[in-house]
Amino acid sequence: MHSALYPDVIVNGELVEHTLIAAETQNHEAPKGKPGIAWRKAANAVAIRTLLLQEARSRGLSVDRQEVGPGRFETDEEALIRGLLEQAVDVPPQSEAEIEAEWKKDPSRFRTPPLWEASHILCACDPRDAEAREKALARITAIAAVLAGDPKGFAALAARESECGSKDAGGALGQLGPGDTVPEFEAVLRTLREGETTSAPVLTRHGYHIIRLDALAQGQVLPFEAVREKIATAMEKAGWARHSRQFIKQLVEASEIEGADLRMV
Repeated sequence: MHSALYPDVIVNGELVEHTLIAAETQNHEAPKGKPGIAWRKAANAVAIRTLLLQEARSRGLSVDRQEVGPGRFETDEEALIRGLLEQAVDVPPQSEAEIEAEWKKDPSRFRTPPLWEASHILCACDPRDAEAREKALARITAIAAVLAGDPKGFAALAARESECGSKDAGGALGQLGPGDTVPEFEAVLRTLREGETTSAPVLTRHGYHIIRLDALAQGQVLPFEAVREKIATAMEKAGWARHSRQFIKQLVEASEIEGADLRMV
């Protein structure tokens, strides 16, 4: 990408270095072959950061770097922007009635974790090995064809063909909760109905699977008292984000910015 193809970004008379925008592009996705989209997203992000730093310095804020991880501290710019937002953004606390009203919108959102009983047939392979992956896919596809003709033969087929220790139990994995298996496997479990088997092989880091959901125990809906703090925290974060966007929008409207399109901020 040649930065000369893109306009200069100037924020209230301050020229933003193209190298800053180029470094920022790694944080923004764009369709393959269209690097200009990532550049424009990066230009907008850097323009906003520049605007916030200008405002922080105009208010005479001092750098007070905080630890954000073990042995890892904010940069000076991050500390200034945080300090500015803490000073400028006032988020009114949520009332008890508002927190409870959020819960009442759909109490079923707040449950204990579900439990799944599942069985599978595995054709093991390293997904990074194209040849091994292709062979495993061919084999699992053939097994799926046999299973389609005899769904009740799942356990016997698993015992004969699966490359997982669960083959000794007819492919049964027992009870599984969130986090007990790899993410791709769990994502499929969340979509299946009781007794349903996947229609297509599922690839995980272990290889290709045919998965059957044998039983599902939905988590119990939690009472308001059990989830009040979680809801209050989420509402506070959402309010902070909303008020921060409004503050930035006010700064943009009061500024002269070239080379970035911040109208939708």
